[in-house]
Amino acid sequence: MKHKLLITSACLLLLFSACKQDETGQLEQHDDLSIALNEAFGTLGASALMLPGTNELSKIPQDPKNRLTKEKVTLGALLYHETGLALNPKHAENSGNYSCASCHFASAGFQAGRHQAISDGGMGFGINGEGRMPNPMYDPMELDVQPIRTPTTLNSAYQNLMLWNGQFGATGMNTGTEALWTPGTPIEANKLGYEGVETQAIAALNVHRMKVGENIFAGLGYSNLFDAAFPEVPETERYDREHAGLAIAAYERSLIANEAPFQQWMRGNENAMTKDEKWGAALFFGKAKCATCHNGPNLGNMEFRAIGMKDLYETPEETFQASAESSANLGRYSFTNVEADKYKFKVPQLYNLADSPFYGHGASFRSIRDIIVYKNNGVKENANVPDSYLDEAFQPLGLTDEEIDQITAFIEHGLRDPNLIRYQPLSVRSGNCFPNNDEQSKADLGCD
Repeated sequence: MKHKLLITSACLLLLFSACKQDETGQLEQHDDLSIALNEAFGTLGASALMLPGTNELSKIPQDPKNRLTKEKVTLGALLYHETGLALNPKHAENSGNYSCASCHFASAGFQAGRHQAISDGGMGFGINGEGRMPNPMYDPMELDVQPIRTPTTLNSAYQNLMLWNGQFGATGMNTGTEALWTPGTPIEANKLGYEGVETQAIAALNVHRMKVGENIFAGLGYSNLFDAAFPEVPETERYDREHAGLAIAAYERSLIANEAPFQQWMRGNENAMTKDEKWGAALFFGKAKCATCHNGPNLGNMEFRAIGMKDLYETPEETFQASAESSANLGRYSFTNVEADKYKFKVPQLYNLADSPFYGHGASFRSIRDIIVYKNNGVKENANVPDSYLDEAFQPLGLTDEEIDQITAFIEHGLRDPNLIRYQPLSVRSGNCFPNNDEQSKADLGCD
């Protein structure tokens, strides 16, 4: 009896350990996830990956020129979903029918629900965005689409540069690229001096055919929210595109997947993840070497790497304005024009990937398991990427099928926050349906 008590006490003292009793009552110690985290992150261990709470704004990384406040986040949440700002469509009939959330909505993990997102020129929603299709009145070249898969805005606070090529943002790795901030292009927004989240939000209001201004905001009922969010800004400057973008960026920074089982486990809930998910996490941070690239609190980082994935134009589904000639296929090089940056894309964050079944910058994978198999094999799928450009870390990993299944379980379930809908407002000031407001979307979404 004394011996059993000593063993049980030892087990309890192993913080975050996977030690538990098997069916015979004997103690078995599974691959110790806490040890794997300590080996990957040193003395920081799990604390290196813990995300702040939903209301802990002061703990969320933020641009020093755009400090987070509850008032900014509240305003930004509404503007992000406000279809009433969609006032510059290619066809007047589509006015008021799209929003930022058309391509980044909560139920898809703040990604799109299809392989290529469509803002202006799209119609319909389906069940989770998969039913959004081009409006027949639009020529394919008139659609507001991108030649690369739309990245998520979830956990974007942990990125100081935005987009797959990192072109938005005036700080970090973009310091010294001022000559590339071409006047008259969206990249000119970098001249405002903000980090990537803010820069992209400001630029996107023009890129994605929104209209803003004092009269528009007053007409929609947002003036008082701007007053609360930016009391220090003169009224003559307060209701413009820059400050609307700053509010949207504040909201985007608040989108933190802190209710994912892995986050709960790190906070002491040993039952938040299943046995396989814990094994998968230990493999992720250990044998599989996933943390070589995915090592920030959002399990991404600000590095750009080439691992030879296919581009969007090669998907089996129909794409628009994507082709073999698109500069987007060249990754970071499409912004920097530095030869060594060819085919390198920003390392993506990994939370809530299961909410939208498209993976890679070209949406070339349709399951999380498939992309793990791809990385395990270490063989490029894109013949256009010369071997000499591939990242040296892109090598066979020697994982077994069971280990691949366990890593898949960790990413699919352990990293999925099941309650992202908490970040979505109940309504917007215009009273419109969102994320889309066209007739087919309203029918699909059950909006009046």
